[in-house]
Amino acid sequence: MDFEQLVPLEQMSAAAQWLNNTFGSLDQAILTFYHNAHEALGTPMDVVVQLFTKLGDGGIFLILVAIFLMFFKKSRKVGIGMLGGIIIGALFTNICIKNIVARPRPYNYLQIYRDWFTSIWHWGFESEYSFPSGHTTAAMASMTPVFFLCNKKKSWLAFLFVIALGATRNYIMVHFPSDILGGIIVGGIAGFLSYLIVNAVYDKLCKKGKFGQSLENADIRNLFRKKSA
Repeated sequence: MDFEQLVPLEQMSAAAQWLNNTFGSLDQAILTFYHNAHEALGTPMDVVVQLFTKLGDGGIFLILVAIFLMFFKKSRKVGIGMLGGIIIGALFTNICIKNIVARPRPYNYLQIYRDWFTSIWHWGFESEYSFPSGHTTAAMASMTPVFFLCNKKKSWLAFLFVIALGATRNYIMVHFPSDILGGIIVGGIAGFLSYLIVNAVYDKLCKKGKFGQSLENADIRNLFRKKSA
């Protein structure tokens, strides 16, 4: 696919055509709202949105957060759950769904979306297809284990990050709102699977053998503590 050319509806996959026909009006209404917000708020908002959306590139930021959490005993299980969710979500999204659905991005579909896109984003066209949003999938896949493994009275706030990241993808016109919804669903499934796997395997592993006990008890902070005489 040429990511710099418009793709007529009749040349899209059946799945992509169905998505555009089913969600087209809703997608357009929401994207119009974001474009109007761009025109009203201007450059300051554009800068904030572009910096925030960069946090989701390749899932690198989320992976680093997960690895950091894995260094500490109290947060290790959460970090493993986050990393597992990101990996499962990437397998679902990048290897399977994107290539099967093959939905072009908004700026490859209609000229008006392309005009809106070029008025905001100056980092070039993005590769791959549009459905589901990889950024949103990774965010949801990593935040779902956080929700289930932490205090639910507060951990639900993690989903605000997912919503905010998805909104930035719509704001810069690289995804349809229905792509964000798809990412939330796929990421939620991936994150829940990771939670189930980690909850079952991690606890059993920690109860058996020296490796499991080492995994449970290791804490990087011990490296920086002074040894008692």
